[in-house]
Order: sequence, then C-alpha cells, then structure tokens
Amino acid sequence: MTPTFASAVEPTRLSLLRRLRQRHPYKIIAGLAVGIYAVISHSMLQGEGPVRLRVDLTPLLHSPLVLQAHVAGATLAFAIGCVLLAGVKGRAMHRTLGYVWVAAMAVTAISSFFLKGLNADSFSVIHALSAWTMIVLPMGLAAARRKNIAKHRKEMTGLFMGGLVMAGLFSFLPGRLMWHLFFTV
Repeated sequence: MTPTFASAVEPTRLSLLRRLRQRHPYKIIAGLAVGIYAVISHSMLQGEGPVRLRVDLTPLLHSPLVLQAHVAGATLAFAIGCVLLAGVKGRAMHRTLGYVWVAAMAVTAISSFFLKGLNADSFSVIHALSAWTMIVLPMGLAAARRKNIAKHRKEMTGLFMGGLVMAGLFSFLPGRLMWHLFFTV
C-alpha cells in the first residue's frame, strides 16, 4: 500500500504539536486563556455597543488601600517578570530583579486574601491560586539557590503564567475594576 499525502503529513503535524507542547507548554496555556477570555468577554458584551479604549485611574485611586497595593504589586511583578523572561539568566541583574519580583508576587498574593468581592464576600478559586503562589514562591527560590535551574525555571514561569497572566487576564473581564480603568462602552 502506497502512502498518501495525508498520511505523510499527519506524523509531521503530530510531531509539531508534540514539540510545541514539550518546549512551550505555557504558550499553549496562555493561548487557551486568551481564547476563553475572548469568548466570555464577547458574550458579556453582547448588545452593549462598541468598546473604546480609555485610561481613567480614578476608580483605582478611590479604592481601598489593599486593592491599590494588590494592583501595584501585580503590575510591578508583571513588568519585572517580562524583563526576567526575556533577559539573560543567572546574572546579578537577574538575581536582583528576581528578589524584587518575589516580593511583588508576595504582596500581590497576600493582599488578594483581603479582597473578596468576586464570590459574595467569600474566597474564590483565585484565592486558591494565591495560596499556591505562597507555597511555590519559596520552592522556586530554594531551587535557584540549590542550582536546580530546571525546577526554578518551571516553578517561576508557572507562577508568572498562572498567577499573573491568567489571573490578570480575568481581572479585565467586563464589569470588573480593571476593565473600567481601561475600557468604556
């Protein structure tokens, strides 16, 4: 039996997906998160009219101090995390920025335990992510200090993607404070 074009392409497609999943698992997770966010946002905004970009920090400035600390910590951690992921690893600058990133992540996670408006004034799934962040942060630091770079990379990248990118993305859902800071209908 002679192989067809389709049967010759399938192994290549499978190996491409397998390589993507092995080398860049967080890109797949981020893509799924963005897709889910887009579907949820689109369904929430049905019939609302066009969404316009704007920047109005007034609601944040009038919010409680714990929320301001949470947003400041998350914003700082996101910015530093982008620099750390893009830059050279293992240098003094990486180490210094890494400690500041860990502190910003800790502020973000701890302050989230005082923010409970999402689930009728009780803890939500996001709080489980914050608890997990408080467990994994010292583990990632310990891995780096022990020169277990693969474990350090996995844990810190996971915290960045899960704790900042995914959780942050869903803080921009229509109706939430972050959405109101940057968008209007």
